[in-house]
Amino acid sequence: MSGLRVVPAWRHGQERWYVLGADGGTAAWYDRDSARVNLIGEHREEDVLRALGPFLTGHVTVGPPPLPTPAEMTRLTLHPDDDLAPNRPGEALHVALEREAPPARRLRSDARHRALTAERAVGGALEELEGAGWRVLHSVPLPGGARIHHLLIGPGGLFCVAALAVRRRRVRIADPMVTVGRGRPAPLLRTLRSDAGRASFALTAEVRPVLALAGTGAADLGVAAPPRDVRVLRDGDLASLARLGGQLKPADVEALHALARDRHTWRRV
Repeated sequence: MSGLRVVPAWRHGQERWYVLGADGGTAAWYDRDSARVNLIGEHREEDVLRALGPFLTGHVTVGPPPLPTPAEMTRLTLHPDDDLAPNRPGEALHVALEREAPPARRLRSDARHRALTAERAVGGALEELEGAGWRVLHSVPLPGGARIHHLLIGPGGLFCVAALAVRRRRVRIADPMVTVGRGRPAPLLRTLRSDAGRASFALTAEVRPVLALAGTGAADLGVAAPPRDVRVLRDGDLASLARLGGQLKPADVEALHALARDRHTWRRV
């Protein structure tokens, strides 16, 4: 008996099989996508391959783990307080509601609660794109109290995504004004373009704005004219972004994600 056990896991949208020793330490891991078994110690190669036998498919390469890329080194050296990657969708709203929760009788009418529901829906839809090589950051803080709801980075480029709660209400867009239901028109597209421009400056790469209508259902959407350089998508249509490509290579995606997740990157915009 080798004392090794195999545990499945997902990392950055990719399936991995970890081989753990009796003490819980990692002896190796198998990346199915790259068909590679990464050994921590070569002296256990036979035992590791025997344990992984039922999970291996086709020809695999075996060897020590590859050296970390510059993006991985940035992630490893980043202080936890400065790492934006763990942010949940609507992180800032989570914090605000925890500090000052509305009375139970007003919970459904609290605008922050509706906005949080919208950001959760949009954030969840964007996270589903990670299996296709995309990365997403939530609630990215900008100087002055502003924030980017979601920053999407992938083969099709970079997108600044703003979630708007509409709850099946009528939506009217007359660039730059957006009207939801009987509410007052607000220059949301102007704000979204500004946030995308600030992100472009911080990352030294083009960031395109997207307005995501959350909770649309059968909502009536009226657009006076297609907004200039802004995509307007219902939350159910966000998966269409995964079909975009030809802009960034995988290494570029990881490098930009490493830069964007560092809180200090955004303090200069």
